[in-house]
Amino acid sequence: MKDMHIHEAKLKPWKWLGVALIGIPIVTGVLILAEVNLSTQIDSIRWHFSSLDEAYRYPFDESLSGNRSLVSGLEQEIAFYQERVRENPEGAFDRSALASAYLRMARVTGQSNWYLLAEQAAQQSLVSLPIDNSDAIAVLARVAEARHDFPGALRLAEQVTNERDAVAIQLTSYLAMGKLNEANQAADRLIDLTLSMNAFTLKALVNATQGNDQEALQNFQYALEVEEPIEFTNSARTRTLLGRYYYERGQLELAGDLYREALHISPEYPQALLNLAQLDIRQGRYSSADRHYAQLVEKLGSNPTVYDALILRGRARIKVLQGNPEAANPFWDDAEMLLRQTSTDTNAGFGHRRDLARLLLERGRSQDIPEAVALMQAEVKLRRDADTLDTYAWALSQAGDWQEAQHVIQEAIDLGTRDAALFHRAGTIEQALGNSAQANLHFQEAQQIDPTFGDRALQSTGLGAGLGS
Repeated sequence: MKDMHIHEAKLKPWKWLGVALIGIPIVTGVLILAEVNLSTQIDSIRWHFSSLDEAYRYPFDESLSGNRSLVSGLEQEIAFYQERVRENPEGAFDRSALASAYLRMARVTGQSNWYLLAEQAAQQSLVSLPIDNSDAIAVLARVAEARHDFPGALRLAEQVTNERDAVAIQLTSYLAMGKLNEANQAADRLIDLTLSMNAFTLKALVNATQGNDQEALQNFQYALEVEEPIEFTNSARTRTLLGRYYYERGQLELAGDLYREALHISPEYPQALLNLAQLDIRQGRYSSADRHYAQLVEKLGSNPTVYDALILRGRARIKVLQGNPEAANPFWDDAEMLLRQTSTDTNAGFGHRRDLARLLLERGRSQDIPEAVALMQAEVKLRRDADTLDTYAWALSQAGDWQEAQHVIQEAIDLGTRDAALFHRAGTIEQALGNSAQANLHFQEAQQIDPTFGDRALQSTGLGAGLGS
C-alpha cells in the first residue's frame, strides 16, 4: 500500500459533477507536486552554494548531461532478455542474465516484486542448467540477503564459482550478522580482487562498524579515488554513506552537502532523500522533512517498496514532534500493516522484523512491548550487529528487564561501533540500574563521538539509511 496521504485516488472528470467531486484532490495533488518541486529546487540551490571539499565532489560532471535514469536503462535490458527468453525458453544463461537485471532493478527502485521476479528467473535458469550456473546462484544468494536469511546467503555463496561475487556476498552477510572479523577479511579479499569503488566503500563500512574511524575515512577516500564515470549508483551510494558517517559524528552541514552531492549524481537515489529528511527532523525543519518524504514517494511510484514503512514512520515522527500525536496514528497504522505483511509472508518477506519492533516501541503503547521483545528475540538469532542488539536492548528496557538489557547493550558496544545513540542507551540502562558512575561514562562517550548529540538527535534516530540509524 502506498501512502494515501500523498497518493490520492485517480478519478476521471467525465462530468461536471465529477469535476466538482474531485476538485479537492486535484488541488491537493497540485500543491503536493509544487512542494516536491520546491524541495528539489531548494536542494539544487543549496548544492550550487555548497562549500563541499573538492575531493568529495563528483569529478565527471560531463557524464551527467545525458539520461541518468537508472530505471529506463534497466527496463531496456530487461526487455531485451525477456525477448531472448521468449525466443529460447530453455536458455539458462539468458534467464540468469534476466534474473541479474531484475535484481539490479530491485536494488535501484526498492520494489520487492523485482526480488521475487529475480528469484523465479534464477530458479528457472537452474532447472535448465543445474551445474556451472554461478550467476543464477549468486542472484539467489542476494535475494536471501534481502530476506535477511544470511546463513542461507552464505551457504549459497559457497556454490558461487565467481570468486568476486562469492566474496562480496560473504562480506555483506557477515557485516549484517555482526561477524566483523570475517567481514574484514572478506573486504580485504574483495579489494585485492577488484580495487573497485564498491570494495573500498564496503571496507570503510566494516572499519566504521569496528570503530576504526581513521581507517574508514581513508577507505572512503580510496573509493572516491578509483571512481569511474557512469557508475551513478555507486557514486551516489558512497557519498551517502560518507554523509552518514559525518552525520553520526555531528558534522551535520557536511553530511547534508554529501547527500545533496549524491542527488546531483543520481536524482533517483532514495537513501540520500531519506537521510536528508532525517537531517531535517534533527534540525527541527519539519516542513522540509515532509517535502523530502513527499519527493521520495513521488519518485518511488505506486508499487510497494522497502522504503514505504520508513517513510511512514518518519512522517509519524514529524507529527509527534509538532505536538500532534493523534495525527501520527494513521501513518503508524499504515506502516504497521505493511511491516506485518512482509514479516509474516515467508515468500515475500524482506527482513522487516526489526523495523516492526522499532515501530511498536516508538509508538509507545505498553501492550505492544511483549511482541517487540519476541520479535527481537527471533531477530538476534539471525544477526547480532550493533543496530539489532541496540533495538533488542531497547525492547528489554521497555519491558523492565534491565539486567538483560545491560548484557545486550554491552555486547553491542564490544563490537566497537562508535554510535552516540548506542552509548546514550547504555547510559540510560546503567542509570536505571543505579550505576551512576558507569552511566556518566557512557553519556560522556556519546558526547565525544558526537559533540552535538542531544534531544534532537534522539528524536531523529532510527530514520536513516546506511551505517547506524
